[in-house]
Amino acid sequence: MQQLPLAIRLRDFAVFESFEPGPNGAVVALLRTPGAAGPATWIWGAEGSGKSHLLQAACAASPSAAYLPVIELLSAGPAVLEGWEERTTVCIDDIDRLAGRRDWELAAFALFNRLWERGGRVVVAARGSPAATPFALEDLRSRLAWGGVFRLENLGDEDRALALRRRAAHRGLELPADVASYLMRRLPRDMRALCGWLDTLDTAALAAGKRLTIPFVKSVIGTASSQSPVSPS
Repeated sequence: MQQLPLAIRLRDFAVFESFEPGPNGAVVALLRTPGAAGPATWIWGAEGSGKSHLLQAACAASPSAAYLPVIELLSAGPAVLEGWEERTTVCIDDIDRLAGRRDWELAAFALFNRLWERGGRVVVAARGSPAATPFALEDLRSRLAWGGVFRLENLGDEDRALALRRRAAHRGLELPADVASYLMRRLPRDMRALCGWLDTLDTAALAAGKRLTIPFVKSVIGTASSQSPVSPS
């Protein structure tokens, strides 16, 4: 796991190998091939669609990349965006949270220009498209879309099951296809909730010394659900 400044750490599962692209293969391929991307790429989609996963995967794949989650940096002030131009790639998560904050927008615009001059790139993620993000600085909106705008499409059930199996395999956990199908029938189908349950099942299997079978998974889900009305996340 790569240590980044400002006490920000990449999640160990957030790598390309554990991401099921489904209908989003084009943006995954672009991020995996830095030379194919323009100076800036905008990725957007609903909560839980995998935006943060992809940005962190791009950083995990490159020793000269930086992951900057805006939601964690706002309290530090816009000066926190200075000094990153020596990186080849800077990934800014939740860029839409800067919209309307002129000092932050100016800092982001300056960072883009410094990176562009050095041949680097910016990859940003947001909940909406550039057109739907209320930036005060129009030049920032246009610059951040120069390399393409990609909407992350939701995965279908089959791809969600594959995504769970990918994540399980990445952490050394065998998730048989029939168990993955059972989880898809039994649990909420958004990926954040499903991955939360996978973490719970991994911990339970390790503690019990058990493999993930449908009877074992059924017992763990039943116990966890009876203890709390809130699904793991």
